[in-house]
Parts: sequence; C-alpha cells; structure tokens
Amino acid sequence: MSLADAFRELHHRDEPLLIANPWDSGSAKVMESLGFRALATTSSGAAAARGRSDGGLDRDEALQAASDIAAAVGVPVSADLENGFAEDPSGVADTVRLAVEAGLAGASVEDWDGTRLYEPARAADRVRAAVEAADGRLVVTARSENHIHGIDDLSDTIGRLRSYAAAGADVVYAPGLRTADQIKEVVSGVDVPVNVLAMPGVPSVPELAELGVRRVSIGGSWAYVAYAAMAEAGREFLVEGTFGFLDAAGRGQAIVNKAFDAL
Repeated sequence: MSLADAFRELHHRDEPLLIANPWDSGSAKVMESLGFRALATTSSGAAAARGRSDGGLDRDEALQAASDIAAAVGVPVSADLENGFAEDPSGVADTVRLAVEAGLAGASVEDWDGTRLYEPARAADRVRAAVEAADGRLVVTARSENHIHGIDDLSDTIGRLRSYAAAGADVVYAPGLRTADQIKEVVSGVDVPVNVLAMPGVPSVPELAELGVRRVSIGGSWAYVAYAAMAEAGREFLVEGTFGFLDAAGRGQAIVNKAFDAL
C-alpha cells in the first residue's frame, strides 16, 4: 500500500484521524514518535520557522519544507499548498504534480487568493485540476476559507464543499467552523470525509466523532505554543535572571532524544 493509499484509508476508520501539523523535520519526528499516524504541514508554522508571516513562502520553499518533513518520517504527510500558488487551474495542477514528485501523500488547496474568495465555479475548476493532476497519487483536501476570514456564510460554504467533492476531492475542510451545529450541518451536507480545525470553542474530539467528523487537525497552534514557551523562558532569563526554564528544557531534550533515536 502506498503512503497515499494508507492516508486515504485512515479517513475511513471508526474514529477520527487526529493529524498533527509540524513546521520542520524535528517537530515532525517528535510528532511521529508520539504516535500520530499522519502529519500535515502548516503554512503559518513553516513560514514562522523562516522568520516570515503566514503566506510568506513561495511554492518552491513550501514544497521543499514539506518534502524535508516527508523524508524525515515514515507516516503519510500532506502539504498545505495554500491556493496552489497559482491563480489558474493549470498552475494548481503543476503545483500538485510537484507535490507528488516531492514524496507527499496528500495536499490541500484553498479557495482564497490572499485577498478574496474565488468565484465558486472557478474554485471548483481549480479543485478538479488538482484531482486530475494527483491521479490518485495524493489525497486531495479542498478547503473553503469563508469562516477563517470572517465570512460566516454557512450556506455558501456547504455549496462550495459539495462542488469540491463533486470535482473529486477526497476530503473537504472549512477552517473556522466552531459550533457543533455548524459542523453537523457541514458533515451532513457532503458525502466525503470532513476535516475540522482545532480552535477555541470547537467541540472535543469525542464530540466531533459523534458529529461524524473524520479528521481533526491543529494548524499552526503547536508552532505558536513552542514560540510562546521560548518567549516565556526568555523573559525569565532577561527580567528575573533565573533559570527555571531548564526543567522544561531537560524534558524537551529527553523527548527529542527519544524521538530521534527511535527513527
């Protein structure tokens, strides 16, 4: 079974697939060692690791970062390809073909160009181009970006996700959904697995499972957790002049050593 086939199968088990989002090879190895059966890159985390804001990587940089992660672990890795780094469907297809060559098992494509949503028919054409380019060699996740950008139009979101599923997407995803009612309506409205992003207010994993959610991801949150921990340690060092952070550093070193030795 290929990694793509294994990744696809993980979306059709009794329990939701919990997918962690590494920002570099080291974080990916730790996440794999914790028991995650699949990983997905985070555009915000990968950009932050290079000193940039979300969306700050170009196609080559994003694919290289994702390829490095895929090469570091043995589980399927899906790439956050933002809007496919292209406006037109043929450009999206080119990006997906490069993702296949990079050794990835999946890829996501958004319907947001950085400033606005693509018109629904064009957005569906872009998904269709991604699916055709993947040719079964990648699990294609199609994203509707309405809610993550403050456009709380659930009817439009469901209509878009339905059209993406009809275009051949393996998984659909509307980051920014928070309530059980919203999530239930989306799950009921499409006939392919639905991914939900962990955010404040989102139901717990057991509750999401009852709603029929097939995949749960964390986005860039763990990358930001790591930066927050570092900033707190830095403030202690600069302001207090103490080294209480060394206890956490020791725990982190043990985790890293175990993860790297195990792989």
